[in-house]
Amino acid sequence: MRFAPVMAVMLLGSAEGLAAAHLYPATVVAWNTYVSATERRIAHELKSTRGFLALDFAPEAAAARRAVLAGDVVVEPMETTGLRGEEIEVPSAMVHHWRGAILIPGITVARLVAQLQNGAPPTKQEDVLASSVLERRPDWMRVSLKLQRRKIVTLVYNTEHVVVFARTGDRRATSASTATRIAEVSDANTPQEHELPVGDDRGFLWRLNAYWRYEQVAGGVIAECESITLSRDIPAVVKFVVSPLIERAARESMTRTLVALRTRFL
Repeated sequence: MRFAPVMAVMLLGSAEGLAAAHLYPATVVAWNTYVSATERRIAHELKSTRGFLALDFAPEAAAARRAVLAGDVVVEPMETTGLRGEEIEVPSAMVHHWRGAILIPGITVARLVAQLQNGAPPTKQEDVLASSVLERRPDWMRVSLKLQRRKIVTLVYNTEHVVVFARTGDRRATSASTATRIAEVSDANTPQEHELPVGDDRGFLWRLNAYWRYEQVAGGVIAECESITLSRDIPAVVKFVVSPLIERAARESMTRTLVALRTRFL
């Protein structure tokens, strides 16, 4: 329904006038707790004999794998819980946790990982405006990305990421990307373009981690991404309108990322 984004903008304010948000120390501590719990789960899954991809450990694992092998893009929300299954609360913020998988036909894990390590992320997708490799070492790279998010309001960020690769035999590999710097850009693509203070911007993207798994199968490689991002909380008065839009934007962003990766290697 087209009126929903318009209502959201009216309630939140324009992109220029939206009130600044602050990233509090307690929020960072809780975020780190969430990330640590997620990474423990991932490490446990990678050592398991039950499967390799995150989707292998989901309730509908067999159906999800069949859908990916048939050429579908499978995207699902996720949530990390504490040791006793309790919710990990992140105050004054929202955690957005998604996973998605896609089949890249006609390629091997060795070739895929080699090409990912040798080149900067391409800029032929809507979310990436510019990219470059700042530093490269064996199985490690630091990259710069200028990212764009377009949903409700248009947002641009200057970001830096550390990416670490690991191989699990000839047919499996992983990579993990952690954003080490995220600066929102104001007045993007104008002579007045400038960065807002990190952690004191409009709060739509404060943290960004991505965990990739690559598994060789008959016909190609399944590439799976699990992403976790942190943003400001939503005022209760607009949550019922904005939350579905945020969920749809996250699903669409994950889908675009996976499709762009597949297109890159076709």
